[in-house]
Amino acid sequence: MTIRVTGLWRHPIKSHGREALEQVTLSAGQTMPGDRVWAVAHEASKADDSAWSPCASFSIGAKAPGLMGIDARTNADGTVTLSHPGLADLTLNPDTEGDRLIDWTRAIMPPDRAASARIVRVPGRGMTDTDYPSVSLGNMASHRAVADKLGTDLSEKRWRLNLWIDGLDPWAEFDWIGREVEIGTAVLTLREPVRRCMATTANPATGQRDADTLGALNNWGHQNLGLYAVVTRGGSVAIGDPARLL
Repeated sequence: MTIRVTGLWRHPIKSHGREALEQVTLSAGQTMPGDRVWAVAHEASKADDSAWSPCASFSIGAKAPGLMGIDARTNADGTVTLSHPGLADLTLNPDTEGDRLIDWTRAIMPPDRAASARIVRVPGRGMTDTDYPSVSLGNMASHRAVADKLGTDLSEKRWRLNLWIDGLDPWAEFDWIGREVEIGTAVLTLREPVRRCMATTANPATGQRDADTLGALNNWGHQNLGLYAVVTRGGSVAIGDPARLL
């Protein structure tokens, strides 16, 4: 069976919405364009615009599951429109209207967590969970294996990955670590597995925790789903493109 791309996703504001794409042009050494350009630092965070910071510095779905219910759309004028089933849509410029975003999410933020405080943007550096610019890759067969273990339908949006492929056996992607894969006309080097967190227990349609995804993963002796990769040759990737190991 030919391995093909089945999904492309970016997350303009880290943990605050995902956006489906049909095609993307990747650049060597860079994150997916438009992915995690901004992040929302909480009141206990020291993160600023000078350098990458780890995910614990930010308001994220692991601590605030309601954030998992957000969808995003990047507009032609550079603004971002966010939607959530419990909130009216919001369109804003994250560079200048961070207070509007914080006010908008207040109703879905848990009161016992550090409150969102400000938006951070590091020029030229998407705020990925890795300390290097990464693009994340998922295997749909592994996703389906988790859903089957739980005996329920799951959306792949729970995993917040950038690029999905299908045509592999479940967990076969872990054998790709350390190797190069050509996807479309781009080449990526697979670096390490993505260790999952509590964010994945929340339903992206509702922002409510409803599935023990971590418990299901433990059946395979790990809590990983997906791989972090580095783009080593830039190129175009589109839905339906083939993927092959080099």
